[in-house]
Amino acid sequence: MKNIILITKREFLTQVKKKSFVILTLLAPLLFIAFGAIIAVMFKANETKSTFNVVDKSGVFAEHLKSTENIKYVYVPESAEKSIVSSLKDMKGTDGILILPELKNNDFTTFEKETKLLLNTKIGFDTKQKIASDISGLVKKVKIKNLGITENQLSDLDRSFNLSTKNVVDNKKADSDLSFGVKSGLSMVLMYAVFMFIIIYGVRVMRSVLEEKNNRVVEIIISSVKPFELMMGKILGVTFVALTQFFVWITMAVIGAFLLNKTSTSGENILGKFDILEILKQISHTLLDLNYGLIITVFLIFFFLGYIFYSSMYAAIGSAVDNETETQQFTLFAIIPLMLGMYGSFSIMNNPEGPMGFWLSMIPFTSPVAMIARIPFGVPIWQIILSVVILLATTLLMVYIAAKVYRVGILMYGNKASAKELWKWIRS
Repeated sequence: MKNIILITKREFLTQVKKKSFVILTLLAPLLFIAFGAIIAVMFKANETKSTFNVVDKSGVFAEHLKSTENIKYVYVPESAEKSIVSSLKDMKGTDGILILPELKNNDFTTFEKETKLLLNTKIGFDTKQKIASDISGLVKKVKIKNLGITENQLSDLDRSFNLSTKNVVDNKKADSDLSFGVKSGLSMVLMYAVFMFIIIYGVRVMRSVLEEKNNRVVEIIISSVKPFELMMGKILGVTFVALTQFFVWITMAVIGAFLLNKTSTSGENILGKFDILEILKQISHTLLDLNYGLIITVFLIFFFLGYIFYSSMYAAIGSAVDNETETQQFTLFAIIPLMLGMYGSFSIMNNPEGPMGFWLSMIPFTSPVAMIARIPFGVPIWQIILSVVILLATTLLMVYIAAKVYRVGILMYGNKASAKELWKWIRS
């Protein structure tokens, strides 16, 4: 145990003392926020502002097409149609002309066929759909008017029904749209974090083992420590590096949520001017209403056990091969179960208590990802405990198997380990 602690300490301190680790740990949340902001700006920058002349021959839709920030409608008299169409190709400041034909005998089918949008430039799909939607809305109003239905009656017909629900088991009301959205977003963030960190840091363990094996450094190291101690020290050292990063990020997230939630009255007036800040405040309030203590605890437990489970597998792979090319054949056995857990979790967000969610969170190959995806929605304590017990037992078994492979494979050179040889090493 003493040797494991020494190796773990060395692996941990080697990583956390690097300037790159400190900078990345502190700046990563800000980089993610900046990345999201840049993506939003890119989408905003790609929006086009279009201007269209409108000729309404029917007179029914006159001035009813409302201009928006991105689409401007300019009504022109019917007499100007021919001159605009003939000079449209060379016109500047106008992207096209929308010609609405006469509406004869309320024949909306013919009206639709004869409606034309002539362009002198390419427009986006969204712009075309928005124009079609605007015309469709006006046609709908005319049809309603012909049926003798008033606007108030229509509004009453279209009024949605809000169903209030309450769970008699836990005495809680159903989630609002915002609450469900926040839980879904949190579920995806935690799920992707576990998935990516297990792969990234697992591969790091595998490459470290492979490098020491190829450099023959391991032959010197195992003269002082047992192969099992060396393997566990490496795995635990990198595990605590990842947990340190998570601890810093979780602390920053909780502090940020508290600061947004405790905004002063003057601050609320400022927030009211910026929709995105107001949304962030509502999200932070929803997050703090969750049982975040349980969520964080379960997240750390399942990440810790899941990482050791898969890192043991990666360490065994690194010891059984001689180069990185050969690792590609074996890493699929570690990546595919994680991917099944991750993509399977998308289907359980709307029904976290369904059979798919239950079994994915119980099978140890997928539970580190699936249980994390379920936990923001609430999971019975007995299921969490059962999943932890199964994952813990399977992790110990995987460590035992990996140690068997590592003990023999770390000193094997020049031979490509076959499935038959691996089985022999495990049995020996």
